[in-house]
Amino acid sequence: MHLPALDSTNTYALELLSKSNPAEGTVISADFQRQGRGQLGSSWQAEAGQNIITSFILYPVFISPRHQFHFNQAIALSVYDFVSAQVSATVRIKWPNDIYVDDKKLGGILIQNNVSPNSIKSSVAGIGINVNQLHFPENLPNPCSLAQLTAKTYDIRSLIALLGECVEKRYLQLRRGQIEQIQKDYILCLYRFMEDSLFRRIDGHVFSGRITGLSETGKLLIHHQDGEEAFGLKEIQFL
Repeated sequence: MHLPALDSTNTYALELLSKSNPAEGTVISADFQRQGRGQLGSSWQAEAGQNIITSFILYPVFISPRHQFHFNQAIALSVYDFVSAQVSATVRIKWPNDIYVDDKKLGGILIQNNVSPNSIKSSVAGIGINVNQLHFPENLPNPCSLAQLTAKTYDIRSLIALLGECVEKRYLQLRRGQIEQIQKDYILCLYRFMEDSLFRRIDGHVFSGRITGLSETGKLLIHHQDGEEAFGLKEIQFL
């Protein structure tokens, strides 16, 4: 389902779920989002008609709420797979859901789950990827696009179809229970994994450490001078 403009493809998908039972794999895409969102309320800014702005409706009822980060990993890997097929540069997943090429942000993911006590009843996976946009607002620190990386112009609809194939492949892998492979692949793609890096805590304190892995619930594990520590969303900033 493609629309010229929406407040948010995720919001539209969630409203659709509240009123009906759309088929699994339903895709909502738009040329422009008036209120594009990222993780925990951050905004997503994109020129109309120049980028992938889409949301996938899925029903991962086979996943327990405690392990919902497995779903996040599968979706992030699907975008990684898609981007890796388009560029020759190094692609990485910046924990938890940003897609980086070298040290620049190419895309982001916003996953919104409807969780019951025992499973994820439904999920909306919003994916935004910069494609043909060449100029970005100055307040964005490190954006890039496929067009900038490859000097090509892309057909957005064709790319959305390819992205859908990548999502389906990783989702089926998850449904088959191949969790260990998904976790291994995710770690291998993780931005700055086992590299000495600087981080900032929410209180402003800057420290040096190494990303060593993930906790069972998907928190980022960083080893520093006082030992290993787990960080949740917005509890740590990469410098």
